[in-house]
Amino acid sequence: MTDEAKAKQQIDELRRELERHNRLYYIDAAPEITDREYDQLLQSLEQLEQRHPEFASANSPTQRVGGAPIGGFENVKHTVPMMSLSNTYSKEELLEFDVRIRKLIPEAAFDYILEPKIDGVAISLRYEDGELVRAVTRGDGATGDDVTTNVRTIKSIPLRLADMMPPAVLEVRGEIYMDTAGFAKLNEARQDAGMEPFANPRNACAGSLKMLDSREVATRPLDAIFYATGELSGIKFDTHEQMLLSLKNYGLRITPNYWLSDAIEQVLERLDELENMRDVFPFEMDGGVIKVNERSLYDDLGYTAKSPRWAVAYKYEPEQAETTLHTISIQVGRTGVLTPVAELEPVQLAGTTVKRATLHNEDEIRRKDIKIGDRVIIEKAGEIIPAIVKVVTEKRTGTEVAFTMPTACPVCGSEVEKREGEVALRCINLQCPAQVKNWLTHYASRGAMDINGLGESLVEQLVDCGLVKTPAELYTLQKVEVLGLERMGEKSADNLIKGIEDSKKRAFEKVLFGLGIRHVGKGAATVLANEYKTIDALMAADLQSLEEIHDIGPIVGKSVVEYFQSLETRAVIDQLRAAGVNFEQADNGGSNELEGLTFVLTGSMETMTRDEAGDKIKLRGGKVSGSVSKKTSYLVAGESAGSKLTKAEKLGVTILSEEQLIALLGSDEAIADKNAGQMGFEF
Repeated sequence: MTDEAKAKQQIDELRRELERHNRLYYIDAAPEITDREYDQLLQSLEQLEQRHPEFASANSPTQRVGGAPIGGFENVKHTVPMMSLSNTYSKEELLEFDVRIRKLIPEAAFDYILEPKIDGVAISLRYEDGELVRAVTRGDGATGDDVTTNVRTIKSIPLRLADMMPPAVLEVRGEIYMDTAGFAKLNEARQDAGMEPFANPRNACAGSLKMLDSREVATRPLDAIFYATGELSGIKFDTHEQMLLSLKNYGLRITPNYWLSDAIEQVLERLDELENMRDVFPFEMDGGVIKVNERSLYDDLGYTAKSPRWAVAYKYEPEQAETTLHTISIQVGRTGVLTPVAELEPVQLAGTTVKRATLHNEDEIRRKDIKIGDRVIIEKAGEIIPAIVKVVTEKRTGTEVAFTMPTACPVCGSEVEKREGEVALRCINLQCPAQVKNWLTHYASRGAMDINGLGESLVEQLVDCGLVKTPAELYTLQKVEVLGLERMGEKSADNLIKGIEDSKKRAFEKVLFGLGIRHVGKGAATVLANEYKTIDALMAADLQSLEEIHDIGPIVGKSVVEYFQSLETRAVIDQLRAAGVNFEQADNGGSNELEGLTFVLTGSMETMTRDEAGDKIKLRGGKVSGSVSKKTSYLVAGESAGSKLTKAEKLGVTILSEEQLIALLGSDEAIADKNAGQMGFEF
């Protein structure tokens, strides 16, 4: 055996040994060696790798300390979307959930499995042939950020799966969290250093994952628990419990407790048991997740637009705290609405120091009889937004002061008005700095124009310096102007100007959403873009035609009409158009050969992802569905197709291989030529 071969063998053996000890320590809680002995093994490996750099590996245990800082995070499309769960606070709704399940699968026998709901940051890890190749945040569910470099620093996450014969592809989903004890120590250290403490473990965790220096991430007390899968190839799980146990065997940490029940009534009892354990876990736990255990039933149960029908999250009632309301300030939003905000005596609530709480509007203040100086009960609505629940009237001293809304905008001094049928006061000055800042921040946000580098603090400077008053003026910014702003260097300025330029090519529905039309969210923007295709057609639409569109209705329709009737709005639209912003929906280039056909895609594909295949089908006029039915025209079966293939065969649906789909789609070149420069499709 050559010296190189011996070194390679030693390196591989040391890596396997260190990985085994990592698993014993972090997963099995049964360490066999001391920390010093572990460090000695690690040092031996480091020395060998230094002498033989040709055998370097990003997944070596020596790389957990992190590497050089990176410039940013790459966007990655999830091969299988990361869906969210529907939430409930009511046990009655859980009983209704059980009734719906049994109606959908009346003859099926199944169990429920209950797990603690971890309040962390959702993550997806992809292992190929046992090696960790990518870690991606949830993002918007379809696309997330590649945080692999940072995730590799988390010692409980295996860089290689423990199994000697791992599957070809294993995508696991779970939560990265910050250990509660470690969070307390981290905040204590920050305060000792004169730094602002983190608000709560989840925020600290999210911020840690998005740090550009993985060496700093390695110092943070991060951990992870896994409870779901994404793309699978070469492996199949019949039940959720089997999946959990398999993940554990692979060296992945799973929930420390779970309960199997054959009836929903048992689940309700165990939810009470779980609630009593809230302080036992090393992570923030805000409820329980109930799933059908039998994975073979998932396709039959199906999905809504956002959530699976076979699972639900039950959230415990939020914690409450009592504090003093010192004063009420006013925030001015993107559409000019004046929102009162309670300024509170700081108080701990559900792991967070709360200093402010929303009061919604003047009517809400009067309804709850809230006065400045009151002792109030606050809670986190949905565990996120602090809100005042009630006033402790028996503790009033007579010194409390009633609050009245201002008669002028507190930011620009302009007149405020209350529109018919509304409770909110609104600043009528469209150039109010507060409105402009919120509008620009919304326009630049990821769900809209996704302008890299243009966050709240930079928007604040742009408006305060008089450089930008509307989104259209972003496109006239010069690098020399940007360089004059605080903390703006050459590279940051170049990236900002490039991000603004790149945003011109965003899809029409993103532009519509970015315009900030009242009541027009992402969904409505997509519907309008698909219906009208161009900004000119939408501006010409009347209220009646808008109301007739499914998912639009009179409120959104009226808002759209009023928005485009404004001369100021039309001026901004003209300026954006002149700057080259996309105001047309990408069409299918006249290709409708698949019109009227419905496709279901299942299994993993070799030449493209399922999303890419779906885009190509839609480009040719076809539809893509997530579930098989009698209306399905074709099921495209990739590797490890699973139960959808079985159901399609039972229903007599035509089955296509990936090669047959490619043949059916034909060449992309003609369509790609017609759509050159349009957004939404890449080949």
